[in-house]
Amino acid sequence: MGLAELLYDALGGTLPVRLDLYDGSSAGPPDAKARLVVKSRRGLARFVSRPGELGFVRAYVSGDIDLDGDLFAMLEEAARLDVSVRTVDPVAVARLLRSTGVGVLRSPPPPPEEAQLSGGLHTRARDRAAISHHYDVSNDFYRLVLGPSMVYSCAVWESPDVSLEEAQAAKLELICRKLDLQPGMRLLDVGCGWGGMVLHAARHHGVEAVGVTLSGEQAELARARVAEAGLSDRVEIRLQDYRDVADGPYDAISSIGMFEHVGRNRMEEYFRDLHQLLPPGGRLLNHAISRPGYPQGEDRLGRAKAISRRVATAVGSSYTSRIESDLMRRYVFPDGELHEVGVVVSMMQENGFEVRHLESIREHYALTLRHWVSNLEANWDAAVAEAGEGRARIWRLYMAASALNFDLGGVTVQQVLAVKPDHGDSHMPLRPSF
Repeated sequence: MGLAELLYDALGGTLPVRLDLYDGSSAGPPDAKARLVVKSRRGLARFVSRPGELGFVRAYVSGDIDLDGDLFAMLEEAARLDVSVRTVDPVAVARLLRSTGVGVLRSPPPPPEEAQLSGGLHTRARDRAAISHHYDVSNDFYRLVLGPSMVYSCAVWESPDVSLEEAQAAKLELICRKLDLQPGMRLLDVGCGWGGMVLHAARHHGVEAVGVTLSGEQAELARARVAEAGLSDRVEIRLQDYRDVADGPYDAISSIGMFEHVGRNRMEEYFRDLHQLLPPGGRLLNHAISRPGYPQGEDRLGRAKAISRRVATAVGSSYTSRIESDLMRRYVFPDGELHEVGVVVSMMQENGFEVRHLESIREHYALTLRHWVSNLEANWDAAVAEAGEGRARIWRLYMAASALNFDLGGVTVQQVLAVKPDHGDSHMPLRPSF
């Protein structure tokens, strides 16, 4: 029996992929939509020594294995079948070890792309390191993935037929309308990325805007984009922690795709700080990924929710606040945390805000991520040249898995609009139209 058959049996014998191993052997469904190629003994050692998600992720990131075929189809099939490589057959493993020798149990060192953070959780220094790990990769790499808009958050789609650029512009415009931005207002964008929101708001709504980020590469490019747009007199980009912003009041605050980095133990401080930066009647738009509020018991879940839960566990979400997936926690968003939106709304209101509008746009993020995956695959060689093959592999896997997770409801995303009330006056129309 070849190594592929032995490994396939050791992993449970039901994987919906074709296995090809370096000894020339194959196993698994011949008509599988995807093929997993274990290219070396080191790749096999990663599987056997760490027979869970971590071993798979390390093998894929390091290039010791390849995934060929329809990645989305493979992930969806794995979710539907409730496949878990954490459960192995010890008898089958013993047969495999007789062929390979016990040396294959020695775990190779992790790839250099794996995050190694130190210090207290969500301290300023550790937050800077976590942000740098994800965002200080290469501005050109992100441009290849995100497109010219350089907006790294969920777009809003009028239909699947519009372009990614149009959908991102629609998202920024929607936020501007929710904040009721008017000429001369001051806008603070927390976690401004490469400046997309502040540029749009200044260009189309005449505001004076400040964007803050902890990423040095983001700040550098955002400043260049502001200068190129001729908006340096109205837009300022700061390399600054939101906790250190002290030049309020701002008429409105946007936070788009940044809240996931705040953490549960800093959530109250976050909303309290933003509340203090607003005048009475000032608005906050908090756009963030969240975990669903499905009940924990499998018997209380319908089939669709059960699938969502399995995908969430496998590819990047958690029913606790911490992001527990090995892929996401170690390689993508170290220290990232997701929260159920009801908890977020309650925390906002307990710290002085009045929540006025909530919109879920979960399906929009699945569409956005599929476009990003398509961009990455179309520009693969250039992306590898910019950020390295390991980083490109991480982004391909995490974005594809996340797209499926949003499709199936394992994670969701909401825009929550809140106001700082003025003795009961919200300064909002009776029926706002966004």
